Amino acid sequence: MAASLDLQGLLARLDPTADVAQRHIWLIDVFDWLRGDRASPQAAVGRVSLLLDAVEARPELRGRLRAWWRAFTQAVDLTTLLADYGFAPRTAFVSELTERLRRKILPGTPETTDASDLFRMVLPGAFDAGWIALLDDAQLARIGNLLADAALDDIDGAPRWRHTVMDAVTYCSSQVVAAGFSPELRLRMSAASESRAFHALMSDLDALREQMFRAPRDEDALQAAFLAFRDRLDACRASASSVYTHLEDNGISVGLVFRLRQLRERVLRIRELLDCLISPAPAPSVARLVGRLVLAGGERNSIRALIASNSSMLAAKVTERSAETGEHYITRDRASYLQMVRKAAGGGALTALTVLLKFGIYSLALSAFWSGLWSGLMYAASFVAIQLLHLTLATKQPAMTAPAMAARLRDIKTDAAVADFVDEVANLVRSQVAAVLGNVGLVVPAMLALALLVQFALGRPLLDAAHAAATLQSLSLAGPTALFAALTGVLLFAASIVAGWTENAFVLHRLDSAMRYNPRIGAFLGAARARRWATFMRTHISGFASNISLGLMLGLLPAFAGFFGLGLDVRHVTLSAGQIAAAAASTGMAVLQQPALWWAVAAIPVIGALNVSVSFYFAFRLALRAHSVSLGDRARIRSAIWARWRSRPISFFLPA
Repeated sequence: MAASLDLQGLLARLDPTADVAQRHIWLIDVFDWLRGDRASPQAAVGRVSLLLDAVEARPELRGRLRAWWRAFTQAVDLTTLLADYGFAPRTAFVSELTERLRRKILPGTPETTDASDLFRMVLPGAFDAGWIALLDDAQLARIGNLLADAALDDIDGAPRWRHTVMDAVTYCSSQVVAAGFSPELRLRMSAASESRAFHALMSDLDALREQMFRAPRDEDALQAAFLAFRDRLDACRASASSVYTHLEDNGISVGLVFRLRQLRERVLRIRELLDCLISPAPAPSVARLVGRLVLAGGERNSIRALIASNSSMLAAKVTERSAETGEHYITRDRASYLQMVRKAAGGGALTALTVLLKFGIYSLALSAFWSGLWSGLMYAASFVAIQLLHLTLATKQPAMTAPAMAARLRDIKTDAAVADFVDEVANLVRSQVAAVLGNVGLVVPAMLALALLVQFALGRPLLDAAHAAATLQSLSLAGPTALFAALTGVLLFAASIVAGWTENAFVLHRLDSAMRYNPRIGAFLGAARARRWATFMRTHISGFASNISLGLMLGLLPAFAGFFGLGLDVRHVTLSAGQIAAAAASTGMAVLQQPALWWAVAAIPVIGALNVSVSFYFAFRLALRAHSVSLGDRARIRSAIWARWRSRPISFFLPA
């Protein structure tokens, strides 16, 4: 009864002569009443029937409603809603984020003739799309009959709504053509594709418009014009899709991917609008279109959706390049496994020298920033040396191998594909085990030898008793070592992001070609040397970016964290093992009786596991987003990996 009284009050307020703000407030109130408490979409559909019954029972009310609808459509331009609602006008993340925050924080006004702003207030959420989808054909037909008004027909007798929808198709088509003609896309389209489809799209649309509004209408000619335009539209979409092949081979641009996605969404919007025009019973098509507009508006206003979309494009940008590099770090047989151990052993030996230089920098007693900066530069130089000597630093691998693994998930629908992927997971884990064992297995004896050599040369231990005890205590498993090791895993992942972004930019802007053929560079280096440098940089740019960024982060993070009083530090498994060896060598044989040593030794496998697992986890999640792997496929993969672990656990540690 209360609902009926509320409805009667709403209908009594229906005033077609009211000003714009009051008419729109009434519309907002009507849809609020239809939603009710939002407990059930079916309840909202029931309220629609109540509203229709109340209006149809009173001829005077039907007249007022049609007059209201006439005033509404004359004041508000619906073509902007149909053509542009849900599309982001800008590619810049910060400006788009600012716009969405503005809409969330600042209230909107119903005193507007912008149909998009009004639509956002009238139908604000996914609940509305739910109940609109439940409206049956009879209800939709009743709504259409109530709003039908001969006064809204044009001179040629065609309903004005058809002209509005056709105008929206025209606006969307012009956006598609503009995107196809933009040099960023046009120059990257495949030569074999029908790249000239964009030239004829508007002429086909003109032919469709002519047949749509011809009196009398020729249904056969209209259908032929519709099919010609639809085929031309599909050809435009295929031409634009060929750009993705170019991006995979020549680097990915977030701006280009944004334009391609927008073009695809525009094509889909055009097809939805055409369904409304061509369908003999347009009401269901209109309802589907309104529901999709509601969802598109929610997506357009969502900050989470913006972050997800941009992270997906960024993921594609960095993982494609990292996947190429990561393939080199996966061992698949005994020979490559042993080769990984040898390379990792060499990396461990060189890391011992890095630990020695680190203690040398700390002995200078510099300020926190300068000590961190010089330590970071020293780490970067050491990591680059390991790279150029073709050695291996274990914890740098996971963030690079994860994209290579995820690239195999593009076709994961069959059980055989899942089994092949699990084999690769086992290969990857074995590779990490081999690398960690090689690093730690040689950094310890190499550091012991260096410490003894320093003691022999200087006549005193590398570290005094206090510093040796403090080193062991700082690396103890009983302290925050596990937290710091996980944080270091995040830094390793961040370094892989820098590496992927840098290599993508290098390829996208064709810097290797510029180094090889630029006249000034050729005149300075000589043609042969320019070619060698171009090949060298194309091969090593990713490693340089990763190693330098990782070194600086490892050195500077403690200094910056200390500035804010956070007390954070880094724990890298190979560096930590070298520090423990240096502290033990400086203390002497008595250290074997100290619990601090064994607490520190116990931390090494934990540090290694967290370094590897955290960096791999984040990189793999990013790569999954880049390849749009579904939640169902992820569950299948997890089940298959656990099944392999239960049946053949040794395969994760030793080659067959």
